[in-house]
Amino acid sequence: MIKLNGTVLNFSRFPNGETKMDETQLNQELGQYNNVYLSYEDDSDLIKLMFTKFFLDRKGVFSQLSIAYMPYSRMDRSVDGSAFTLKYVTDFINALKFDRVWVFEPHSDVTTALINNCEVIYPSIELLEIAKKQIDFNENHDVIYFPDSGAEKRYGSMVKAKNVVVGMKHRDFETGKITKLTTNGASIVPFTPFKVIIIDDLCSYGGTFMLGGQAMKDLGASRIYLVVAHCENSIFYGDVLSTNVINKVFTTDSIHRPDELPVFDILISSYKLGLYGKLTGALKGE
Repeated sequence: MIKLNGTVLNFSRFPNGETKMDETQLNQELGQYNNVYLSYEDDSDLIKLMFTKFFLDRKGVFSQLSIAYMPYSRMDRSVDGSAFTLKYVTDFINALKFDRVWVFEPHSDVTTALINNCEVIYPSIELLEIAKKQIDFNENHDVIYFPDSGAEKRYGSMVKAKNVVVGMKHRDFETGKITKLTTNGASIVPFTPFKVIIIDDLCSYGGTFMLGGQAMKDLGASRIYLVVAHCENSIFYGDVLSTNVINKVFTTDSIHRPDELPVFDILISSYKLGLYGKLTGALKGE
């Protein structure tokens, strides 16, 4: 999906599959300063993005790009024969020469290193503060949980908390699956019961979060909450929403969800700052 200044742009297809733009709509939405918003659904969005930027270039106007979820962000290196496709996509974006690029919580700092004129927005930090207020988070004995060292590195300097626990993944190197998760901060949990907020950038099936939540419950946690900037449709096929390990999920609409899947229906706040998404609480909640 592509938006121009907050309006979803209409694209259709010619009989041979080529993309057709609605130039009348583009002229109606055009301004002197323009925000192009990319909410990636499939690779056709990259063609639509290119066409939109070329249209804006022909008009000679300012344009910035806001990326809700960076496509191919997990392919940030070449591993086991897989191509470094994030580099190819960032090269493509750089070639479009936007005046500024906003990235909505990148998966790693490789993204921001590769994109020119790039600035980062961290919605998970705002979500964390919203979650704290909603659950009556007690700074003296409730816990912030980073599921791995990567999350600790990403958020450690931004999240100020008295009690922090970091998870350590144990992986089966033959299958690539995480077999268990332990913690290196269990001794700092002062007493039970306590509440836990898990924070990370992305949820897929949620297996890591389930393991971390269960580890915290084993230590005496009464309620577990998950804060993630991006949530893939696959969360509906994992155990996060169907079990009582995690009590509520806070996320955004940064990744497209098909209409046939349940929507995240509790509006928390609008997210401005260059983006046209909204922060939402998950359908699972209190």
